[in-house]
Amino acid sequence: MSPLRLFVLGSLDARGAMHGHQLRLLGEEERIHLWTDVSVGSLYGALKRLAAEGLIVEERTEREGSYPERQVYAITPSGRAALAELRGEGLRTLVLKHDPFDLAVSRLDQERLDELPAELAGRVDALRTLLADHEQRLEQARPYLSVAEGWVMEHRADRLRSEIASHERLISLVPEIVADERRRAGRLPEPLAPGTPRRASGTPRKAPTP
Repeated sequence: MSPLRLFVLGSLDARGAMHGHQLRLLGEEERIHLWTDVSVGSLYGALKRLAAEGLIVEERTEREGSYPERQVYAITPSGRAALAELRGEGLRTLVLKHDPFDLAVSRLDQERLDELPAELAGRVDALRTLLADHEQRLEQARPYLSVAEGWVMEHRADRLRSEIASHERLISLVPEIVADERRRAGRLPEPLAPGTPRRASGTPRKAPTP
């Protein structure tokens, strides 16, 4: 599902024909880079691709003062059909990306286990800063948001709160994690030297040659 295509087609459908600069200003006004994967800098390329596919059409050109002419695009019937599919796909799609942090937690450095509490505390502080910044932006933007847009902004705040709660639970498990890591390290076999054949399980060792 392409958030960029959904933004462009949805904006043209809701607000009528626009040129690229108007779409960029709309994206900046709605701060879409804060709560979507849409970059306002990629809007112009998206317009050209959508026009090539027949999903939007150049309706007219406009000139303001000494600025160059701008192509004004409108959505086509094919574009509205594609928009309907994108809206449905967006509502049905679940996105839970793998977090590299999870892999790092499962592959801890045995020599630096004592540093784990400080590392996790710093991560929680960073998450709390993100949440505070987001809540401040939400309060500033709230008078200009629709009910749906307000929920979207709250959704990000909810996810950050959930991350903080999960990390705090992880911190509470640190003593158990450290003890378990050290216990496991003590019983792991030494790695074989290169070229050494691995003895099959259950195979008795050969008696040393006298």
